[in-house]
Amino acid sequence: MSQADVCVVACAEAWRGDGAVLASTTGVVPRLGARLAQLTFAPDLLLTDGEATLLHDDEPEGWLPYRAVFGVVAAGTRHVMMGASQLDRFGNQNISCIGDWHRPTRQLLGVRGAPGNTVNHTTSYWVPRHEPRVFVEHVDMVSGIGHDRGAAEIRVVVTNLAVLDFATPDRSMRLRSVHPGVSVAEVQAATGFPLTVPAFVEVTREPTPAELEIIEHLDPDGLR
Repeated sequence: MSQADVCVVACAEAWRGDGAVLASTTGVVPRLGARLAQLTFAPDLLLTDGEATLLHDDEPEGWLPYRAVFGVVAAGTRHVMMGASQLDRFGNQNISCIGDWHRPTRQLLGVRGAPGNTVNHTTSYWVPRHEPRVFVEHVDMVSGIGHDRGAAEIRVVVTNLAVLDFATPDRSMRLRSVHPGVSVAEVQAATGFPLTVPAFVEVTREPTPAELEIIEHLDPDGLR
């Protein structure tokens, strides 16, 4: 079992209990997580091939043209897991630029679909490298809004070190679990703002043997 396998399972858990919603992902690990969820505890989860075909275990099961996706977004029946160049304690996300947005030092992707996602439906984030320059006190530009700006739901942030959520009275970021072999102090040191840390922090669950077998089946080339 690798750290990446733990992260795949942590991403899969983000969709637990969602029912028949459209799962949209950015990146290999979230995509594997969504597929693992669909093949185990979330059989009603809807996944696409990135175009217009709905898939279940690589077999077509429906058609969802691009124009129809906006109806799904507006209805709130979608849960996207995006990346983030910066995140703050309330889940405000930046994928647009670094530095003063009037004259940025780095131009990134632009806001993409982040505003519509965070206003309309559940959003989670995958951060492959947990470090202070990602988890910042204030993002340089808000692409996806956080809970202090009216986000529908920022559910979890899965990183290479931990799982974070927003189960606090003011819906700011909280440490939910640390991955096996990672300490709470390591997560705090890699975060650029004070995290809410419960008295007892769980360890992120490891994949079961059956889940490991599925992950290997889904990713035979080890891209994760």
